[in-house]
Amino acid sequence: MVDISGKLADIMQMVERGDYFVISRPRQYGKTTILFMLNNRLTNSGDYFPINISFEGIDQDRFNSAEVFIKEFFLILSGLFEALENSELVKFIETTSIPDSMNGLGIWIGKLVKKIGKKVILMVDEVDKSSNNQLFLDFLGMLRNKYLNRKMPGQATFHSVILAGLHDVKSLKAKIRPAESEAKFNSPWNIAVNFRVEMAFHPVEIVPMLEEYSQEQQVKLDNPLMFAEKIVYYTSGYPFFVSKLCKVIDEDILPHRKEKEWYLEDVERAMQLTLKEDNTNFESLIKNLENNPEFYDFVFNIVLNSAEYLFNFSNPLINFGVLHGVLKDGEGKVRIHNRLYQQIIYNYMTSKLETSGKAVFDHFTSKYLDEKGNLDIKKVFSKFRDFMKENYSEKDKEFLERNGRLLFLAFIRPIINGRGFDFKEAQVSEERRLDIVVTFDNKKYIIELKIWRGEAYHTEGIRQLCGYLDSQNQSTGYLLIYDLRKDTSLTEKKTEIETIESEGKTIFAAWI
Repeated sequence: MVDISGKLADIMQMVERGDYFVISRPRQYGKTTILFMLNNRLTNSGDYFPINISFEGIDQDRFNSAEVFIKEFFLILSGLFEALENSELVKFIETTSIPDSMNGLGIWIGKLVKKIGKKVILMVDEVDKSSNNQLFLDFLGMLRNKYLNRKMPGQATFHSVILAGLHDVKSLKAKIRPAESEAKFNSPWNIAVNFRVEMAFHPVEIVPMLEEYSQEQQVKLDNPLMFAEKIVYYTSGYPFFVSKLCKVIDEDILPHRKEKEWYLEDVERAMQLTLKEDNTNFESLIKNLENNPEFYDFVFNIVLNSAEYLFNFSNPLINFGVLHGVLKDGEGKVRIHNRLYQQIIYNYMTSKLETSGKAVFDHFTSKYLDEKGNLDIKKVFSKFRDFMKENYSEKDKEFLERNGRLLFLAFIRPIINGRGFDFKEAQVSEERRLDIVVTFDNKKYIIELKIWRGEAYHTEGIRQLCGYLDSQNQSTGYLLIYDLRKDTSLTEKKTEIETIESEGKTIFAAWI
């Protein structure tokens, strides 16, 4: 297990203060695990009595009336108390007349809390299952009223309430029908405090898991911190993907080698294998893009054109992206949440371009190898330029400005398929660069794609590329420039691949 003791300690402080709050995070972000471990910690403390329940699996018709909902709530509590082998509380429920109103349920909750005799913590997972129902908001309103009256004589209620789900209460209310929106504008949950605990994993939290795994499985794993940092580099600490990459290395990579040892490049290999599989997380990502054309275009501009947008959570597109884990706040700018998502989005958009008929290629890997069998990027550039000349003209400028770089990604993908891996890194600058790191038969190639913005920007871009090559321990780089100026005739455009020497680096540049 990843060491989340720091996160639990922060949440425990909120519980001890008697806070009511919502853990609102994307799917597979560790919410259920946090509640499970928090439940254990609260139980072991002896001072608290946690009631950890879930609305997962509850039929929507259970929210049709207060009476039906309350009966379901009682059944859930009865099942929990039976699992805890607490016969006294089971009997308390069985001998109780089930209330038929929220007010009646509130009175009964007070009796339950007094019966337990400890600080009772209510934790409700999967609250999204009730997101279309006013009845659930009525339930929250009842808890809010009890919270406000908790210090009055004879009153008793939950010490702390924790809700967990994709949506917070504000976005739950937004899903209510418009005709009812005015009546439901006042939040039944304005007593809730903001949940600011960082749920993403940090390298220092992952290291103990790797060390424990290495010792238990007798696997050699030098410098766990370096592995943890590389895992976070690709996943941004998204809990599901942190576990996924480690699982792939252990189950899909390690068994195929003689020595029981992890290598740092295994992280990239695990990423490559993960990108090829189908899972519900990726399906959800694609569904959110496919079903929202405006959101698709927004993400397209970020990942392909390196567009910059100020982060504003009130913007519906940004809010939607953050809610579903696609976007994040990166130093005040909108960023794709993690590099795995970037790759999935590139692959998805490239595939859509191919099936649209706008990018039909007929080539074999062998055409692009040199005499030593290495990938020859200059041959790739030359053939791609021929393809562009044959299929696109000056009148396609608008299409090329939007899709030119995507065309190259679609062009190179079949060439390296099966023997290599391409990783894209958007670089925010005046030129809005897109750097592609291609690994082919264990050799690395750095390719930068950009649109011509003038000589000054070009010179600065060369300097930046040299810096990027330095960071990747490479002495040779490749530059593909889309020159879309209307006032430049085809005869004036450079037709040869230019060799640029700068800062001890060799860069091969081609113009489209």
